[in-house]
Amino acid sequence: MSLPLPHASMTSLPPAHRLSVAPMLDWTDRHCRAFHRCLTTRALLYTEMVTTGAIVHGDRARHLDFSAAEHPLALQLGGSDAAALAECAALAEEWGYDEVNLNCGCPSDRVQSGAFGACLMGTPPTVARAVAAMQAATRLPVTVKHRIGIDDQDSYEELHDFVDTVAAAGCRTFIVHARKAWLKGLSPKENREIPPLRYEVVQRLKGDFPELTFSLNGGVQTLEQAREHLTWADGVMLGRAAYQTPYVLARVDRDLFGEDVQPPTRREVLTRFRPYVAAGLEQGQSFHHLTKATLGLFAGQRGARHYKRTLSELGHRKDAGIEVLDQAVAGVPDEVLDARD
Repeated sequence: MSLPLPHASMTSLPPAHRLSVAPMLDWTDRHCRAFHRCLTTRALLYTEMVTTGAIVHGDRARHLDFSAAEHPLALQLGGSDAAALAECAALAEEWGYDEVNLNCGCPSDRVQSGAFGACLMGTPPTVARAVAAMQAATRLPVTVKHRIGIDDQDSYEELHDFVDTVAAAGCRTFIVHARKAWLKGLSPKENREIPPLRYEVVQRLKGDFPELTFSLNGGVQTLEQAREHLTWADGVMLGRAAYQTPYVLARVDRDLFGEDVQPPTRREVLTRFRPYVAAGLEQGQSFHHLTKATLGLFAGQRGARHYKRTLSELGHRKDAGIEVLDQAVAGVPDEVLDARD
């Protein structure tokens, strides 16, 4: 069944933000995004976080190239130097992205050593200067993704000050992971699971800043849960659910964007994705990397174990070809392959 559309205030929001897929390091690469586009054409996709240093001093094409089919697509940047962020924001526009996002939520040791990511929540003026510089360098929307606090800086007053300061610099859209981050003592994985989710804090932000756009991130597993949050939030961002159970995206265009379309079947999804895999193989790319985002497509369905085992065991071979995907699909019952919803 389709779900009723979100509340009327959503009409003021850039439509793609209604449902987005979170930037996830080592997950949301080009292959993953191409696969997600076989499930939804409307959800906003994000790149993995790319550091300003990698773009300014590294192989720009490697870090910035994407296919036209990935639109709408946002580039997420990691960094704290306003000039470098501005340069990368300008490149994001030059490369054709639809949005540029500043990461203020990642708690890994790598970003801490570089004083960016979640560390930036401790210095709102630094974020404000970065946002102002980025906006001066591009016509793209500049957005910020952040936590609700870090370490002992976790009062609502401090969070309010962060949003107020960054908004004064021109940021209009905030994607809020509704957990605090512990910069010391918890791993990135533990920071995604141990600090409690506090949706009411994000809801309070929306009440205090009604003129701003707030997208909720953290713990959302289903479109039914997304719809519930959309009664007050401007948007919802799916994280691990979009990767571990990607078929959740199949109903997005119909149920959250009002498209007059039927969700694709899993067979149709893989039929759409097959030419991408074949083309990648012809270019010498790894079958495993091309297809790893599909591993959860049959999660909870008969045939899922066969599909995952076939891709995992045979897909790592150097000579793995498109026949491995066909072999994996062959073990899934037709009624699973052809089911909608």
